[in-house]
Amino acid sequence: MELTIRPRRLRQSPVLRQMVRETRISEKSLVYPLFVKEGVNIKEEIPSMAGQYRYSVDRLPEELERIQASGVNAVLLFGIPDHKDECGSGAWQEDGIVQKALRTAKKEFPDLYYITDVCMCEYTSHGHCGILNGQDVDNDRTLEVLSKTALSHVQAGADMVAPSDMMDGRISAIRKTLDQKGYSSVPILSYAVKYSSAFYGPFREAAGSAPSFGDRKSYQMDYHNKKEAVKEALLDVEQGADILMVKPALSYLDVLQTVSDRVTVPVAAYSVSGEYSMIKAAAKAGFIEEAAIVCETAAGIFRAGADILITYYAKELAGFIKEGRIG
Repeated sequence: MELTIRPRRLRQSPVLRQMVRETRISEKSLVYPLFVKEGVNIKEEIPSMAGQYRYSVDRLPEELERIQASGVNAVLLFGIPDHKDECGSGAWQEDGIVQKALRTAKKEFPDLYYITDVCMCEYTSHGHCGILNGQDVDNDRTLEVLSKTALSHVQAGADMVAPSDMMDGRISAIRKTLDQKGYSSVPILSYAVKYSSAFYGPFREAAGSAPSFGDRKSYQMDYHNKKEAVKEALLDVEQGADILMVKPALSYLDVLQTVSDRVTVPVAAYSVSGEYSMIKAAAKAGFIEEAAIVCETAAGIFRAGADILITYYAKELAGFIKEGRIG
C-alpha cells in the first residue's frame, strides 16, 4: 500500500517517542500536600487515604527529608489545630500549628519551597470557611481574618500563600495586606476555580474540616458551570493572583484547559483526596495497575494545560519520571 503519511513511524522506539512527546513533565512542577497537627511524636495514617499521614511538628522533618530526596521541591501545608472557635482564631496565631511547622521546616529544610493553605474551615468550630452571620458566611468580615492569616504565615516563613476559601475579593485583600507590611514579593496561589465537589470527602476526614451544618455551595462553585470559572479566574488575576488553581482536576479537565487558554499566569491543578483514594482502592482490589494509572492521569492533567500539579502522588511521580515511565 502506498502511504505517504504514516503516523506510526514516530512511535517505533522509546527514544523516538520521548523525542517527539508533546507534553513534558518534570518533578519540579509537582507539589506535595502535607497535614500537620498539634501534639508530640505523631505519625498517624489517614484511614481514607492509604499511605498519607498526619504529622506532629517534631516528626515533620522525617517526611520533609523523604520529599526532598524524591526530587520534589515544594509542599502545601495544611494545619490541624487542637482548639477551634467560632472565628477560627487559631489560624492566625503566632504559635498556630502552621506557623510552628513553618519555623521548624524552614530551619531543617530551607531549600524546600513552602506554600500554605489559607482558609478557616480547619479552625472554626462550625467547619465553614469564614465568619458566620447567622447561618451564612459573612464574605467581607471573612476577608479580614484571611488577610491576618496569610500575613501570619508569611511572617512565620511561608514562601507563598494559597487562599482556598472562595470568598469574593480575597486576593485583593490579601495582596493589599502583604504589600502594606513589606511582603510585596510574596506570591499568591489562588484557589481561583474551586468547585463544590464530592471528591473532597477523604480530605475532610484528614483535616477534620467537614461543616457542622449545611454545605459550602454558597461559596464554592456549581460543577455545572464553566463560564463562571473563567470569570473567577480573570477576577483573581485582576486582583493580583500570581498563579491560579483549578480544583478538583480529573473531572474538570475541560475547565482546566479553558482557564489555561484564557489567562497569562501559570495554572495549577489539584488532584484531590477523592481522586487519590479511588486509585488506591482500585489498585488494592487488583482492578488497575497503580503506577500506570498514576502516570496516565498526571499526563492528562498536564496535557489539559496545567503548569503545576498538586498531588498526593508527587513523590511516586517523581520516581516514575526518573525511571522514564512518564516525563
